[in-house]
Amino acid sequence: MKYLTGFFIFLSFVFTIATYFFDEKLVFIGGVIAWIALILLFKDVNGKSLLYKLLALSTIAFIYSFYNSFNIDFIKAISVNQYLLTLLIGVGFLRLIATPKVKAIKSLPKGKKSFFKTYLGVHLFGSVINLSSLIIVADKLYKKAKLTKLQVITLTRAFSSDAYWSPFFVAFAAAITYAPNLSSSTILCLGLVLAFLSFVVTFFEIKNEPLFEEFRGYPMEFETLYLPFSLAFLVLGTHHYFPELKVILLISIFSLLLTIFILPLKFGLKKSSLKLTEHITCELPKMKNEIALFLIAGMFGVSISSVLLGLNLSLPFEQLNGLYASLILLIFILLSFAGIHPIISIAVLGNWSEQLNHTLLAVAFLMSWAIAVSTSPFSGLNLTLQARYGLLAKDIFRTNLPYAIKMYIICVIMLFALSNYLGLE
Repeated sequence: MKYLTGFFIFLSFVFTIATYFFDEKLVFIGGVIAWIALILLFKDVNGKSLLYKLLALSTIAFIYSFYNSFNIDFIKAISVNQYLLTLLIGVGFLRLIATPKVKAIKSLPKGKKSFFKTYLGVHLFGSVINLSSLIIVADKLYKKAKLTKLQVITLTRAFSSDAYWSPFFVAFAAAITYAPNLSSSTILCLGLVLAFLSFVVTFFEIKNEPLFEEFRGYPMEFETLYLPFSLAFLVLGTHHYFPELKVILLISIFSLLLTIFILPLKFGLKKSSLKLTEHITCELPKMKNEIALFLIAGMFGVSISSVLLGLNLSLPFEQLNGLYASLILLIFILLSFAGIHPIISIAVLGNWSEQLNHTLLAVAFLMSWAIAVSTSPFSGLNLTLQARYGLLAKDIFRTNLPYAIKMYIICVIMLFALSNYLGLE
């Protein structure tokens, strides 16, 4: 059954891309296939309690909407996050060719230089292959000794700050799904600044720690950076000449094409075909938790928006500005601390905000994701650290909470500056 679900997930990916070029209205078929895969995998999904609650609330909202003759977009409920899933699946193939090289050393390097290279390595590779980059380094560190507080700080913040800017990160896919009229160049520039400030905050926070000079890192070799640069060049170049094509779609397509092209050069045709097949049948089903969350959260967002629109309720503000964006950011962060994943918050507000400025809204989405990933005990990153390396949720939360507060203050300043730049009052 596991092999079958892998092919269903891949078929959903292929069908979504194909329908975009032929008839985008048929994208819901890709969504239906993804839901079939989810049903087959659901018994193995973690965190069912939250998912059951979202399903129950969605059902109640749809019944209420139907009873009151509110408009219900069932096609959107099935497929609203389909392009987000397509990016997640596509980028996943990069793990076959993007595994960064690590130095074959007997003892871990230490000191400030090791911190810089470890942080930069996790951040750059994480921007393309997501959580895999952190696991590669953390596994190497964990083999030597239990992860220290400084190592946890470095890993969590280097990875989570990718959400501010990386177009290959799931956070960007969520933002562009619910705020499609955003300015990619503005978000990229602002996001890079935020990622740098995140590094600065982290560095000044730990540089005076007594054990900083003894910091043990695992710097990765940077020769393989050709991949993120190649991917960025292909995506941005194609988008320049064909601006009507979705960036999220281009990333998905080129991720798979680069994998198919480079894999035989590294391993030969026979071994490459085996690796691709293994990835589809074994690795794609492992995305069950993400697939479940994104599909059900998307449906929940649509169901809630059906009720809100049917009742003619409106947001308490007509135009988004720095103040309201800051409040949205704060609410999203607090909800994430309570176990509500940012994708759920984004799905609810994103389905109800067509009149808002999408660039400012998308930036707030990305900020909430970056801060939540680093600090929330319920984020995928921190759940992985807890399960894989024996860390305690309360320790990670306590360690990164001051950082989250500092980054929130910085983000508020940036939101007001961006609001002023966009002419929003």
